[in-house]
Amino acid sequence: MGLYLNPNAEAFKQGRKTRIYIDKSLVIDELNKLVSTQENFLCMSRPRRFGKSMLGNLISAYYSKGCDSREVFSQMKIGQVPEYDKYLNKFNVIKLDLNEWYQNALVENRLHSLIGDINKTLLGEFQKQFSNIEFAEGSSLASCILNVYAECGERFVIIIDEYDVLIRERVPKSLFDNYLAFLNSLFKGTTIRPAIALAYITGIIPIVRDKIQSKLNEFTEYTMLRPRQFAGMIGFTEEEVKELCEKYDVDYDECLRWYDGYKMSDTIRVCNPLSIVTAVLDRDFDSYWSATGSFEVLRDYILMDFEGIREDVIKMISGESVPVNVLKFQNTLESINSKDNVFTYLIHLGYLAYNRADKSCYIPNEEVRIEWVNSIEDSADYKRVMQIVNTSKKLLDDTINGNEEAVAKALDAAHSEVTSPLTYNDEHCFQSAICLAYFYANTRYTLVKELPTGKGYADLVLIPFLPNIPALVVELKHNKSSESALNQIKEKNYCQALEGYYDNLLFVGINYDEKTKAHSCKIERFVKG
Repeated sequence: MGLYLNPNAEAFKQGRKTRIYIDKSLVIDELNKLVSTQENFLCMSRPRRFGKSMLGNLISAYYSKGCDSREVFSQMKIGQVPEYDKYLNKFNVIKLDLNEWYQNALVENRLHSLIGDINKTLLGEFQKQFSNIEFAEGSSLASCILNVYAECGERFVIIIDEYDVLIRERVPKSLFDNYLAFLNSLFKGTTIRPAIALAYITGIIPIVRDKIQSKLNEFTEYTMLRPRQFAGMIGFTEEEVKELCEKYDVDYDECLRWYDGYKMSDTIRVCNPLSIVTAVLDRDFDSYWSATGSFEVLRDYILMDFEGIREDVIKMISGESVPVNVLKFQNTLESINSKDNVFTYLIHLGYLAYNRADKSCYIPNEEVRIEWVNSIEDSADYKRVMQIVNTSKKLLDDTINGNEEAVAKALDAAHSEVTSPLTYNDEHCFQSAICLAYFYANTRYTLVKELPTGKGYADLVLIPFLPNIPALVVELKHNKSSESALNQIKEKNYCQALEGYYDNLLFVGINYDEKTKAHSCKIERFVKG
């Protein structure tokens, strides 16, 4: 047993002793299907604090010869799978946390020798655990693996956490080149391949599509864009969150509003584990995940002056999705030269979510939405947007209080502030401006656009999740009248889907006149006939 070669299961056992632990052991069943196949090299990329490291500890505890994990795994979900113990504690495991090595090297001023230190440390552990085998002085990790495989046929599982830290930190070229050579020696050669039963590397961004890819082109990628069979293995699924909410008596719907939104497949959506655990234990919904990192990363990228980025940021903050081409991004920070690259990178970071069905991105939840607002709040480039956000509360109050003139004036300002002269009269931009104007409503309402109800689709419906405030049905008209908007709400019975709110329901008709560039508003309280 060593720290890095055949580690024990203590890190995994400690993780299981936390107050909230979700059993993700069925990942082993999927991995066992890949052991010793041509698909046994995996790269798993997810945002920070999504549970990648804990999953790495679980995988290590299962495969490592350095521990006896039968008692633990027999009591978990994987223990119910036939032949679950096929590879239990059967392999030599090498487990490296690249971020840990990198941070220690910074503190000790040994960044220049980082890769050499890894090789030297692992050589020492190989010499202790395989004392009957002679290792040449200065042997690399790859050479040690080949030595053992050649002498006794024993095979290895390699786990590298945060493999991309040296890419994200933009280290000196000499260190980066050494790292490339290190990866090449482990994963590129045909000689060493039979010695590796499974390779599992994790990071925030997928494999870089240039020099790194040439070293790791044997890896299958499982990303935020395409998680495949591991869609529900990292992060908490909605079903898991529901069980926690029931156990701790926490509002499930509100929990999803704050932390849900990452659509991993047609049937699986996941939440950030850190935020869910903290909110459930504290019984308080707040922005927890964003507190673990700086919003400067987000701000730096959305302030890039690429065509259309500001308009799309406005749309997403107001709750819309925008198209994104994720195929252009080369998974390297140096390749970020367009709006599509920025948004794709933010998907990998977790600041945006991706819908594969319509190839669009969106802000996933309230927690992340707050981070977006924080990131642009003091920016001169987004000053106009923030003025609307900061006046949005008054607009909502005026709407609820029936102050039609104030609402119309506020919408005049909102429309001009967030649209360019070229798109000012565009109906879609008009709708986006209205949604952004009611941005503050997201703190009290669920906003639903194009809600199927009655004899048609209501343009915008605000469904309250707080008590004692009215539900709102909003109908938009272009070059007609606010009265005609109100009439349409009533004639097409748009209130049908809001039967539970009949005692506190407002109809809001809004019209935009293209010639005068003025808005008009009519507000009427629903009276059940």
